Amino acid sequence: MAACRSRGVERGVAPHVLAVDDSSVDRAVISGILRRSQFRVTAVDSGKRALELLGSEPNVSMIITDYWMPEMTGYELLKKVKESSRLKEIPVVIMSSENVPTRISRCLEEGAEDFLLKPVQPSDVSRLCSRVLR
Repeated sequence: MAACRSRGVERGVAPHVLAVDDSSVDRAVISGILRRSQFRVTAVDSGKRALELLGSEPNVSMIITDYWMPEMTGYELLKKVKESSRLKEIPVVIMSSENVPTRISRCLEEGAEDFLLKPVQPSDVSRLCSRVLR
């Protein structure tokens, strides 16, 4: 698979992606795909932990999050990121195993860069490279 050619990779610094999913299996799958595409990945199991990490890690290039999670959904995480003056420029991608057009539209209207259906494929990550990290 071709490596992601974002500005960060060209400078020799892999873009840092925060992967958020309450499922350990899904976290492992998306982390593996991202790493094979030359991303540096930090994976956490909840929106709350994602916000904690974002508070201490200033160099996140993109957030990819599951939609359905306990405590805080991916949609709620998206809203919190986009409401923050410090975080709002970070692209957020939502993932879900459910193809619900109204949910997809709502996430995109709220500022999500993309909405991926699970299982996420390497081709989805290639598309993100060209759209989100240009």
